[in-house]
Amino acid sequence: MIRDPETSAAPGPFLPTEGIHNLRDYGGYAVPGGARIRTGVLWRSGQHMEASERDLSVLASLDIRTIIDLRGASERASFPCRRHPDFNAHVIAYDGETTNSPPHEGGGGRVTMTPTKARERMIAVYTRMPNNPAMLDMFSRYFAALETREGASLVHCFAGKDRTGVAASLLLHALGCTRDDVVAEFLRTNDAPTTHILERQSLPRMEAHYGVIEPEAKANLMGVLPEYFETYVAEATRIAGSLDTYMAEALGVDEAKKERLRARFLE
Repeated sequence: MIRDPETSAAPGPFLPTEGIHNLRDYGGYAVPGGARIRTGVLWRSGQHMEASERDLSVLASLDIRTIIDLRGASERASFPCRRHPDFNAHVIAYDGETTNSPPHEGGGGRVTMTPTKARERMIAVYTRMPNNPAMLDMFSRYFAALETREGASLVHCFAGKDRTGVAASLLLHALGCTRDDVVAEFLRTNDAPTTHILERQSLPRMEAHYGVIEPEAKANLMGVLPEYFETYVAEATRIAGSLDTYMAEALGVDEAKKERLRARFLE
């Protein structure tokens, strides 16, 4: 379940923020053989439209030189990111839409959003993602940037949990993390101490479509479940026979690229 922001302290990887949801370091995991993923170079979050001046200063202190924005053009127009006056990072974004009917936009007809319907809606999001040409392009560009660009990077979408969650999970898999740790990082979103920020940013839009959303349904929409990532992996495996083959054929992340990524991010 999503924690109450009034009673939860920020767990280790989360940075305290005032207007950005789910800002955290997704490094630090051990891999078989004794190496560990570097910290301080791999960041993830939700969008930055409501970033406070303090939040912008925090981001500026991280030496982020590359931002991979997984949102589509209409999302970026509706929720433009605020930037620090000294911002000079390279931003990678898609010239078009990256998803249809994202959870924060509501839509899908005027239905009562029960926990079951919320879960089904999110399962549909993860089933479509491995086949989405825009996401194939953006995940490929994400991996290319991580392989070639210096300094820290930040990957984000709107909530920093679905598109961003898959991107981070695929990288951890490529770097050699165990499946348990990949899933643990994916689920860590549910520990974010900033759910109140995401609710402020997206709940009014969803309730305009669905009416009042009960707590379990809201948790299914605004948090993540293990089966969400498992659905992505199952669909990728259906397409290519295995997740590794899918990553090689669809995203260009073959064994040689994995080795280059490991050389950059393991210590």
